[in-house]
Amino acid sequence: MVALIWAASRLVTTTLVLLLANVQGANPWTGVSPGYAEFANMWDARWYNIVAVAGYPSTLPLTAGGEIAENAWAFMPGYPVVVRLLMVLLGQPWAPVAVFVSLAASLGAALLFYRLMRTVQASGTALFAVVLFCVAPLSPVLQFGYAESLYLFLLTLALLLLLERRYVLLFPVIAVMALTRPSGLAFALALGLHVVHRWLARTQDPFSVRERLLASSVAVFSGISGLAWPAIAWIATGSITAYTDTELAWRSAYIGYQELVPFTAWFQGGVWWLGMPLGIIVVSGLILAFGLTLLLPAVRRLGTDLRFWLASYGLYLLAVFFPQSSTFRLLMPMFPLLGAVAQPRSAVYRVGIVLLFIAGQWGWLLLCWGVDGADWTPP
Repeated sequence: MVALIWAASRLVTTTLVLLLANVQGANPWTGVSPGYAEFANMWDARWYNIVAVAGYPSTLPLTAGGEIAENAWAFMPGYPVVVRLLMVLLGQPWAPVAVFVSLAASLGAALLFYRLMRTVQASGTALFAVVLFCVAPLSPVLQFGYAESLYLFLLTLALLLLLERRYVLLFPVIAVMALTRPSGLAFALALGLHVVHRWLARTQDPFSVRERLLASSVAVFSGISGLAWPAIAWIATGSITAYTDTELAWRSAYIGYQELVPFTAWFQGGVWWLGMPLGIIVVSGLILAFGLTLLLPAVRRLGTDLRFWLASYGLYLLAVFFPQSSTFRLLMPMFPLLGAVAQPRSAVYRVGIVLLFIAGQWGWLLLCWGVDGADWTPP
């Protein structure tokens, strides 16, 4: 049933994508009315393509003003390496192979998401959560040349292993996941909270010495994995700040080149978008609203460990991310919240939310994916 839901959702999304591709004008990535594979590999997909065929620069490129320019170090190797291997094996170019990898990973993620939800929900609710996952407003990314599908597959697997307390198997999953999308530090925090919670509840839920050592070790390993890519960039380029300087280049169009100061970017973004003091007020309100969301009964029913992940990832985004149109995509790892959205059993509600999500797909495609002149809404 999950595979059928996934297939039906991909048919809907593909139809929307082709409708938009048909009216797409010439742009930096494609000509007029591009085919599906070409249209699905615009924006950051080009950077992943560069990594797959050319690797990473040993010398960081500079702007005319001497600042670090946008470059491939912002894009981790997990996804492009998988695509590159299949390109070699199949003798096919980047675009169709990238789409195939994303589609296959999205199917795997949907199957695993059902298993994840079944650990905390009844089967009917878990299945509807899968429906929402497959038709979510950002679900077109699951069949584009982006790393999100592969990352969500790995993240869902990691969360499932955590809930099942299969700590040993988490080591290889975390290692690959942390080199696919930035996630190691957030997952390390979730694991740390898991260890503390299990320790405090050990009288009701036994926490053996072996499990303590394993769970603590995998938490430390996740933290190290989260720092591995910046360390690799440092070794390869000779600049200790190669990775962070590269990431900061993407926000320079908004606030110029600045140092990375944790927990300031959202407030800087709020002021840039809305001015003072409204920007500070809105961001503070969003932080409060997110905290209260984690306390809602429907979210509490997801269980402690999934809420630990949601809180940890939210804290990670608050610490390092500058809010702009890519924020929608960066929120995708919070997909366990769909398990809370899926809980109402009213048929009217469920049909309505599915239609709303599909409309959201079209809105996101128009706003963030389709290119219309000088576009300030990258996906």
